Amino acid sequence: MIPSRLASSAARRLSQWRPSVSSTGGMRCLSLSPQALDTSVSSDVIIDRYVASRVVAEESPRLPNDSYERNALYEAEEERSMGGVTASVRQNWTRDEIAEIFHQPFYELMYKASTVHRMYWDPSEVQQCTLLSIKTGGCSEDCSYCSQSTRHKTFVKPTPTMKVQEVLEAAQRAKEAGSTRFCMGAAWRELGNKKNAFGHILEMVRGVNGMGLEVCCTLGMLNAEQAKQLKEAGLSAYNHNLDTSPEHYPKVISTRSYEDRLNTIANVRDAGISVCCGGILGLGEEEKDRVGLLHVLATLPEHPESVPINALVAVEGTPLGDSEDISRVDAFAMARMIATARIVMPRTMVRLSAGRLSFSDAEQYLMFQAGANSIFNGDKLLTTANPEFDQDQALFRKFGFQGKPAHKGPRVAPAEEQGKVAITKVQGTNNVEQQYA
Repeated sequence: MIPSRLASSAARRLSQWRPSVSSTGGMRCLSLSPQALDTSVSSDVIIDRYVASRVVAEESPRLPNDSYERNALYEAEEERSMGGVTASVRQNWTRDEIAEIFHQPFYELMYKASTVHRMYWDPSEVQQCTLLSIKTGGCSEDCSYCSQSTRHKTFVKPTPTMKVQEVLEAAQRAKEAGSTRFCMGAAWRELGNKKNAFGHILEMVRGVNGMGLEVCCTLGMLNAEQAKQLKEAGLSAYNHNLDTSPEHYPKVISTRSYEDRLNTIANVRDAGISVCCGGILGLGEEEKDRVGLLHVLATLPEHPESVPINALVAVEGTPLGDSEDISRVDAFAMARMIATARIVMPRTMVRLSAGRLSFSDAEQYLMFQAGANSIFNGDKLLTTANPEFDQDQALFRKFGFQGKPAHKGPRVAPAEEQGKVAITKVQGTNNVEQQYA
């Protein structure tokens, strides 16, 4: 459910969003008047089937970029269906329901996830994000997978926080290479009382935002006031992963509780910043833990705007990197996780993240077919290798993908625009006129 303070604002701006259509021979628009959504009508729901004519606009209309406003547009929506698949955005999933989806035969899971993806998104548009470590190593946490912990003897040597100008130059290079979201990560447990460092980070956020890029940070735990200041500086999103299920989490990390992580996510959401929150496969977890992670994410008061799915990049010197019991995560496990995330969180961007370098182009395509529509690009993710910019541009050309522009909302799904999606609406949720192509 959208917070009331944001839903009302979104409703006021709703009339500004209109698909661009041809006036002659183009698409026909179906307008739902306030009366069409009037609560006095006796039926429980209204089913809208809107059909495009033979000519489809070259450029699909875009939804609002603000995830709160975008979700508010669909506050009255109950479910969507296409090709025998029905999906909905809901926060009352049970673990058993998610487990049933997760354990479907692979061919069936892939079909359903791909269909859901096409009902809600333009599958040709993929967001490109670049992640830069602005402060590497020296972290006091004991995360079993992390090369930056002071408790592990790895190749990573602690470095001071980067200068503001260095970060802005890196952001400019990322922009020139096609990235539209720039993420900055710092290896520490929390911002705490790091006033000078925080001041520099706020300056970085303002500078990157001024370039026309969306800005994301991952800085450990935040309090409410810090989240508010980041929002005021122009922060678009904040990454704070849950990593794994609540049950498996204590086997991976002891220096920060699961509740600590959830509190930071709540502070970020309350500040009006988009939440980026996902997990890592390959931490010695069982499949039930992967289901458990998705259950927590899918039952948050609001689904995260983006969910990164990472494959562990084992680093020598870390407990998980040195363990003989940890096996490599294969492409099918990644695709199964991505596909389940896509089905239970249809309006969330699912990000193919760390570990991508270990998968072939064909394996990555499998993950995009499962519903991934965002990647990290650039030659490094914090301290682990990642495909280079040029390699990713070649991959995009091969797959026919286009990058999502910065500060622009996602395109309306072509399947929706072409009248292939049946939308069921709960009657009387709001009385704002809506127009669909």
